[in-house]
Amino acid sequence: MKHIFILLVKFYRKYISPLKAPSCRFYPTCSQYALEAFEKYGAVKGGYLSIKRILKCHPFHTGGYDPLK
Repeated sequence: MKHIFILLVKFYRKYISPLKAPSCRFYPTCSQYALEAFEKYGAVKGGYLSIKRILKCHPFHTGGYDPLK
């Protein structure tokens, strides 16, 4: 199952992300964070961590360095 999510993130990074202006306020980017989370923790916990990170991506959060723990 985690391989499907990894493929979806890679698809996003290759085909959808280049169409948008760079706007990520975190390092590593949210897509890189999601890839690392899925590879390290699998589909369930990796998905939870990825969604949690994406929800932090809004104008009222300062962003910055936020590595996978």
